[in-house]
Amino acid sequence: MKFEFEEAQATYSSESQNARALTESWVRSWAFCPNCGSPQLQRFQNNRPVADFFCGDCNEQYELKSQKGKFGPRIVDGAYKTMIDRLNASDNPNLMLLSYGRETGVSDLVVIPKQFFVPAIIEERKPLAPAARRAGWIGCNILLRDIPNAGKIFVVRNRETQSVEDVRHQWRRSLFLRNERINARGWLLAVMKCVEMIGKSEFTLQEVYAYESYVQSLYPGNQHTREKIRQQLQVLRDEGVLLFLGGGRYRLANAP
Repeated sequence: MKFEFEEAQATYSSESQNARALTESWVRSWAFCPNCGSPQLQRFQNNRPVADFFCGDCNEQYELKSQKGKFGPRIVDGAYKTMIDRLNASDNPNLMLLSYGRETGVSDLVVIPKQFFVPAIIEERKPLAPAARRAGWIGCNILLRDIPNAGKIFVVRNRETQSVEDVRHQWRRSLFLRNERINARGWLLAVMKCVEMIGKSEFTLQEVYAYESYVQSLYPGNQHTREKIRQQLQVLRDEGVLLFLGGGRYRLANAP
C-alpha cells in the first residue's frame, strides 16, 4: 500500500478542495471494503447528499472525513436534526476517518461502522447567533470519545496496513448490533464502553456498576440503570462478546 498522495490530483486553487481530491483519490486506489474485503470502492456522484463511496460488490456505503493530523475526541459535523434523522435510516453510511500529512500522506484510516451511531454520541451545538448568515442553525459534533474501541476499526494505523482478514474479523464482531433497535443499541454501546473503561479482560459486575454515573449521564431519564446494565451484559454474553464465569464475574471473549 502506498501512503503518499498523487499530487497530480491537486488541481484546484482551494487548499480544502485539493485535500478532498487527494484523499478521495487515495481511497479509490488503496482502500478496501471492511465488510467483504473487496478493493472495489467506487465514488458516488457529487450530488449524493450523504455517502461518498460504495462497495461495488456488497453495496456497503461510506462517508469520508479527512483531516490533517490526528482526529480529536469530537468531530464537527452538519445539521443536528439531519444527523438524528439519519441514524434511523437504512442507508445511513459507515464513516471513514482519514488522517494525513500533506508531505507524508496517509497516517491513519479508521472505519466506524454505522451501527455505532446512536443519539448519545451526537452532541447538539448552540444555535448560530442572530447576526450570522444562517442565524439559528444548529449543528452537531460526533463524540468519538464515547464510541467503544470495537467501533473504531483501523485499516491503516501509524502508516502500518492492517490485514484484510483482521479488519473483516473486527467488522463481523459487531454486526449483531444492526439487529437491535436504536435505543437498545445505545444501551449496549454504553455498557460496552463501561467494560472498556474498566481496562481488564476479566471483571466483575460491581466494577461495571462503578461506571453507573457515566451511563446515567447518557440516559438521565432512566431510573433503573443497574437493571439495564445487567440486561445489556446478558445480551453481550448471548452474542459471544462476553463470557459469564459465574458469581458476577465476566471475561472478554476475545481476550488472550
